[in-house]
Amino acid sequence: MSNEFQGQRVLVTGGTKGVGREVVARFHAAGARVLTTARSPADDLPAEVIFVAADLTTAAGCAAVADAVQQQLGGVDAIVHVAGGSTAPAGGFAVLDDQEWERALHLNLMPSVRLDRALLPGMLAQGHGVIIHVTSIQSRLPLPASTTAYAAAKAALSTYSKSLSKEVTSRGVRVLRVSPGWVETGAATAFLGELAAKNAITYEEARESVMQALGGIPLGRPAQPREVADLIAFLASDQAACLTGQEYIIDGGTVPVV
Repeated sequence: MSNEFQGQRVLVTGGTKGVGREVVARFHAAGARVLTTARSPADDLPAEVIFVAADLTTAAGCAAVADAVQQQLGGVDAIVHVAGGSTAPAGGFAVLDDQEWERALHLNLMPSVRLDRALLPGMLAQGHGVIIHVTSIQSRLPLPASTTAYAAAKAALSTYSKSLSKEVTSRGVRVLRVSPGWVETGAATAFLGELAAKNAITYEEARESVMQALGGIPLGRPAQPREVADLIAFLASDQAACLTGQEYIIDGGTVPVV
């Protein structure tokens, strides 16, 4: 549906790379007016997409983005929170000092809390809107050696998202979660190349080793960024008008439980 978001105003955080970049492209191609943000711009963003440089791990950065949404879009119809990630070192709980825990929370939880708090009043006033929080299957399947803080922050985001949906759905704003597993982004591809070179194996062998480290992916491959973007676009569309408060996992079957 080439014009399914015609005229709608969409904020996408973390929209210059990976999944976020594909989300921006998907909404833009479908007619939306898109504002995106990251620490630094990307050369290949469509000319019509508004870019705001900001550090969303800070209250000031979130405030700057919220102000830009009001001034340049006049409000927002959909917010897609993609920004997140982990920079914690490997080594389990012992290497996670207070700074690492704070970094994980300020990157993976607080940008959503701050931007929702700033922009939700406008959505509620207009009586409609969609908020999509991108979480992670790590909240269910943490890797103790490297993702404990990240997984805990994403679990907090999931709980916050569910509570928010219960508060605002009756007033016209749907709130949903998309939970990817391993996604073969540009960063993932670069990592696999390095892993292959380091261990004198092929790219495909490196890819398989990562999948096995995750416990296996029954589909036999990681998700592609565009597949995650397509799921997000569906959930934001009128076709999903009855969906709210739920988590939608896109992981090729990695999570082995109901």
